[in-house]
Amino acid sequence: MKVKTKEQYNAVVLELKGNVMGGPEAEKFGQQLHQLLDEGKKNVIIDLAGVKFMNSSGLGMLISGYTTMKNGGGTLKLANATEKINSLLIITKLISIFEHYNSVDDAIKSLSGS
Repeated sequence: MKVKTKEQYNAVVLELKGNVMGGPEAEKFGQQLHQLLDEGKKNVIIDLAGVKFMNSSGLGMLISGYTTMKNGGGTLKLANATEKINSLLIITKLISIFEHYNSVDDAIKSLSGS
């Protein structure tokens, strides 16, 4: 999994590419979120457009990231989930936990409302 970071308006967009499988990558991902919180960057959008596959550890990584941001007074939203990832979120009932949007722009717009 590769993570590309970019800032857009009042949010940090993390573009995930490849397979999201947890493991050492999950630890790095968590550290990255803690660093963003330390820098006062509390709005994170995870762009899933480039994710080919996600296993249960990958889902755990997202849940952990969500918890990290929430506990730090921030938000974590999902954008561009593929049909496969969306199905995974529905099956695991995580679709009701995560705010998810069809595009990064929609997710960013939702931040101005909060």
